[in-house]
Amino acid sequence: MEQISAALLLKGIAPPDRTEKLAQIRLTGVETDSREVRPGNLFVAICGERSDGHLYAAKAIEKGAVLVMGQRPVDQVPGLSPQQYIQVPDILDAMIALGGNYRAQYDPCLVGVTGSVGKTTTKEFIAGVLETFGSTVKTQGNQNNEIGMPNTLMRITRETRYAVVEMGMQGLGEIAKLTHAARPAVAVITCIGVSHLEQLGSRSNILKAKMEICEGLPEGGLLVINGDDDLLKSAPVRADIRRVAYGIENGECPVRACGIRQVKGGQCFTVKDTEYGETEVFIPTIGLHNIYNALAAYTLATRLQLQPAAVAAALANYKTVGHRQHLVKADGIMVMEDCYNANPDSMRAALHTLQNMAVPGRKIALLADMLELGTISEQAHREIGVLAAECGADCLLTYGKLTKATDEAARQRGIAFAKHFDTQEQIAEWLHNNLQNGDYLLLKGSHSMALEQLLPGIYEGKTVESC
Repeated sequence: MEQISAALLLKGIAPPDRTEKLAQIRLTGVETDSREVRPGNLFVAICGERSDGHLYAAKAIEKGAVLVMGQRPVDQVPGLSPQQYIQVPDILDAMIALGGNYRAQYDPCLVGVTGSVGKTTTKEFIAGVLETFGSTVKTQGNQNNEIGMPNTLMRITRETRYAVVEMGMQGLGEIAKLTHAARPAVAVITCIGVSHLEQLGSRSNILKAKMEICEGLPEGGLLVINGDDDLLKSAPVRADIRRVAYGIENGECPVRACGIRQVKGGQCFTVKDTEYGETEVFIPTIGLHNIYNALAAYTLATRLQLQPAAVAAALANYKTVGHRQHLVKADGIMVMEDCYNANPDSMRAALHTLQNMAVPGRKIALLADMLELGTISEQAHREIGVLAAECGADCLLTYGKLTKATDEAARQRGIAFAKHFDTQEQIAEWLHNNLQNGDYLLLKGSHSMALEQLLPGIYEGKTVESC
């Protein structure tokens, strides 16, 4: 974050009668963690699930914070004068407003990314392309909420040419707030799935929530959508928005991937583009879902007038992040680390990738619970069990209360081997005793199931390298 007048950053947030005094303060940063406060910072006291930031106001002042913003009164904080404290009705709305005020001082080409599945990977593909053409800021990890998105905006500087901002939500109205603050020039929607069905009740409501990203687009703004998605391809948008669809199956998409083939180290395909002709693309990762993610990046970049050949070269340098679709070779065992999140759509994509893998040994799927699916939860877990059997998994290992239905459905479908586990210790013991050279192991589950904790035990004593 570059230094900014407190009056500018707090415009519309602090009382108007404080403007003159705030104009005399230069802020060096905004922090929500008192341990990270530096001199000249504004400390924002967030009421979280595990801690209440108001309790750390004194620590923030001690470390050099010049202003504190909170949602309730704080009394008798050493070193904190009434003029240094700004109380707001809703701290998360105020945090978004801070991000919007800061972003308004700069003019990068800002890309907003949302969707039910693939947001983070698509964001990484897009940022990987754009950073080859200019200084690029991107959302770190999946910090896409009322705290993470403003933090991303406040990393923009006058040198920033592009910013790629991921936007998530739990309910209607949330993306609208984020996009009004971010003011993207381009919006990308990856797909409309069933994650958040518990909160929103239907895919139609999920579509409505995701389409809110268009509210932040300017007149003539660009909307890039997955044209293979049944809801997105026919979703109404403002007449002034330029919509461009990418896809694989839908022949009406201006941008399509054809001739998809798996090669050493990844996948190749031909982009057929009604505007730019044909371009050969290689991406160093596997799975049809990643073709879609790369297509989104290609479509966006070329519609920003970046040359297709240069875009394809940038896509070839993509690198996975975290435990998302990260293929690892551990001596003679292949491990697909896909532990960060899970829903029916991403589970299906992972199992289809497993199906298409050519390996000398067994195909082993270790699947944990998918959360927040509401009334469709049991049905969704059963369908994944059926798919695991149909996709040719040699072994299905399941973990968690919900995947008992997955195990049962796979057995009924005639899978060769299925075993359910109640604890990670039991899984670790099975893997230690049964993994063999030539095996391909997929780990997939919701983040809170913490499958990544099994990885050190799997890799112990082995030479590990990314593929």
